[in-house]
Amino acid sequence: MKTTRQQQDATRRQIVASAVDLMTRQGFDGTTMKDIARAAGIGDATIYKYFPTKDRIVVGYLDDTVQQALADTLQTPGFDGYSLQEKLQRLTDAVLERLLADREFVAQVRSLARRSPLSMLAEPLAARQGLRDAVAGFLEAAEASGEIEPCDFKGLAGSLYTDYLAGVVSYWLADTSDEFADTTQLVDLSLGVLVQALRVGLVNRLAQLGGFVLRSQMARMAQHGSGLLGMLQLARQTLGSAPPHASPAQRSPEPPAPPPRRAARAPSAPAATKPATPRKKKSAP
Repeated sequence: MKTTRQQQDATRRQIVASAVDLMTRQGFDGTTMKDIARAAGIGDATIYKYFPTKDRIVVGYLDDTVQQALADTLQTPGFDGYSLQEKLQRLTDAVLERLLADREFVAQVRSLARRSPLSMLAEPLAARQGLRDAVAGFLEAAEASGEIEPCDFKGLAGSLYTDYLAGVVSYWLADTSDEFADTTQLVDLSLGVLVQALRVGLVNRLAQLGGFVLRSQMARMAQHGSGLLGMLQLARQTLGSAPPHASPAQRSPEPPAPPPRRAARAPSAPAATKPATPRKKKSAP
């Protein structure tokens, strides 16, 4: 009998859930595809129609988790009225919230990625494109409202956010502070610095400087005699000649910075207000 798409999706989710449970208890190496198939209630051969290897199951878990977190973020009440920093914080928090219940498993995934990075990158996450598009949309909205200066690399910024998110997750896994307060502070500070740099147009200027350095270094390969001091002088001239950002009078009023988040609050779905979502430490089993 032919299965429907809905049945296939349900089976796929069951396979992933069974794999997470088994790998958390037995470890990645101690769990076989046969173990996962039996735990999921399907035939030993059927599992390979959904996932060819255990690595692909892990990637499927990450993909599902990020896509669910992205959906949670975009469905937050009043999200369109959030500032750029609040949107990025909400998305980062949503990912950590989704990972919290499986924190031990996620730690194993990090170890697997370090041990065999190519196996984890062999097939790109579908959610990666979703993250890129979402962050690019956040930047576009902030630019249109005058919250930040025009940004020339929205697509690249979206790609860099996925790398930033991976770094935050690694930091979170090693965080032993109460209620993951250190991770909360890391996210607040890092995103705050990024948004402030975008507000004053600094990021675009740094991109211009990077292009200048690359061109000057290539020129030095073909011609001797230009020293470091001359290079720095030219760099200063390049930055000085960059188009100045709009004055405060020309820009739309900047939104107030979001209030500091309290890491010790219990997690809850955002209401009409716009606090960033806290993270609660999972108790030991």
